Amino acid sequence: MAHTTDALLESDIEAYLTAHENKSLLRFITCGSVDDGKSTLIGRLLYETKLVFEDQLAALHVDSRKVGTQGGDLDFALLLDGLEAEREQGITIDVAYRYFSTEKRKFIVADTPGHEQYTRNMVTGASTADLAVVMIDARKGVLTQTRRHSYLVALLGIGHVVVAVNKLDLVHYSQEVFDRIEADYRAFAEQIGIANVVCIPMSALKGDNLLERSANTPWYSGPSLIPYLETVEVDGPAGERPFRFPVQWVNRPDLNFRGFSGTVVGGDVSLGDKVRVLPGGQTTNVSRIVLGETELDSAIEGQAVTICLADEIDVSRGDVLAAADRPPEVADQFEAHIIWMHEHKMVPRRRYLVKIGTRTVGATIDTPKYRVNVNTLDHIAAKSLELNEIGVANITFDRPVAFDPYDENRDTGGFIIIDRLTNATLGAGLLHFALRRSQNVHWQSLEVDAQAHARLKGHGPAVLWFTGLSGAGKSTIANLVEKRLHGDGVHTTLLDGDNVRHGLNKDLGFTEQDRVENIRRVAEVSKLMFDAGLVVAVSFISPFRSERQMARSIIPEGRFCEVFVDTPLAVAEERDVKGLYRKARAGRLPNFTGIDSPYEAP
Repeated sequence: MAHTTDALLESDIEAYLTAHENKSLLRFITCGSVDDGKSTLIGRLLYETKLVFEDQLAALHVDSRKVGTQGGDLDFALLLDGLEAEREQGITIDVAYRYFSTEKRKFIVADTPGHEQYTRNMVTGASTADLAVVMIDARKGVLTQTRRHSYLVALLGIGHVVVAVNKLDLVHYSQEVFDRIEADYRAFAEQIGIANVVCIPMSALKGDNLLERSANTPWYSGPSLIPYLETVEVDGPAGERPFRFPVQWVNRPDLNFRGFSGTVVGGDVSLGDKVRVLPGGQTTNVSRIVLGETELDSAIEGQAVTICLADEIDVSRGDVLAAADRPPEVADQFEAHIIWMHEHKMVPRRRYLVKIGTRTVGATIDTPKYRVNVNTLDHIAAKSLELNEIGVANITFDRPVAFDPYDENRDTGGFIIIDRLTNATLGAGLLHFALRRSQNVHWQSLEVDAQAHARLKGHGPAVLWFTGLSGAGKSTIANLVEKRLHGDGVHTTLLDGDNVRHGLNKDLGFTEQDRVENIRRVAEVSKLMFDAGLVVAVSFISPFRSERQMARSIIPEGRFCEVFVDTPLAVAEERDVKGLYRKARAGRLPNFTGIDSPYEAP
């Protein structure tokens, strides 16, 4: 499809660039079951909008003959399926992003995988989309994976769906087939809360109802795909959402300028507007809005700007500037949907990192209330979440954050979960609401603090954390150390793994989840005793690095000493003081560290 602005390109390049720059942008995804024609559709769109260069077109002719699925015809899917495995199997594995434009709009489209095991890739593509094109093979109708992806679309807050009933040429452009599929899909969409649905009969390969209404479907009176995408309004009226501005960077190039850089993710802001800084709660007015070298009177949603404030108040990266009369909530405990995206399962109460907006905080996730069978929408009991599973759980941050429910603002209500040690992205989450208990529990100020205890005892507190295999000698060494310190007049206490399991942790077993909770409780007790001015010796196997790092993180820097009692497994097993290795080898003691459960050495 040629652009009528091509004449401008030849006569007035600046006018052409201005016209192109001012076009609106629509981000959308294609999704659906395997081999419904997602990649073919996008490839055809690129071809029809003349965004396939001559060398690409020549390569497409060659590839179509070599690995294509359309006989001698062009296989447009090959423009998208870039991985060798995708071309060999004729499927999409990774998320492919493509850009194209028409006279009226610019587009970024993500071609997402159809296979169930690539759900995390589909979620990645959908996280920034405004609209979803759900592909349905006219021969197969609404399938389980169609429902699965539609549920994810609804969950991620994409309010506009185009149902492309594809390959209609293979059912002789039957209106009856189309009407039946449309009725089935609309019934399901109503069930999951998708209100804006447009169904289009289509053949992506042949181009039917892509750019203009096809003569092969005279019974269809709705829009063709491109004209609909060019005109659909996916945003609410300007200023409808309250102003939100997560601070990305404190901009201080010299002593005369102090601004806060970031992107407006909700509403708009103008000079003189009263704003509130959260989570702190201070209020002030906007004194300047700067974009590069340009001074602006206002900024709207989507603009990246620097905002200066009238008063010198404390604002840091991760804080949120918000409309003073419509601020977000502030809390540290929430209910949330969790989408798990990593091969290693979620471990309840393990300490993770969470990035919400521009702020990164520590977080723990409780045992899920349930996981969702996204094929049937049933709620199923679960103790954890595996790769590609979705559930609902309570999550606790280690400090309060400003937030909006995800269905009100995807930027201030969505977060990603990060591994503390590897920085790998483990999952994503959608905040529902703050838990009432987070509003009712507060820190109590204490008159006698840790420094006062230290002065009375004549020495500073510390935590000595002994870790190693069962039988390594941790308790023996910890006992000797405490005996020596006690003889020197140091106030000490010893927390031993076996002793603690007789009381505080008697309700815990030896699953990975219980071991994480075992260490979490002991770390918190260690912190309380540390605050009381004691030197705390802790003797626990504590096999996982992440939990030892968690324990270290809650003790002031320089006051936590990790002692690795490095005894080879063969030596520890030869000692077998408690007969545990013998039981583990006989299969009577599952999840035993060093045998069928790992020990992660420091």
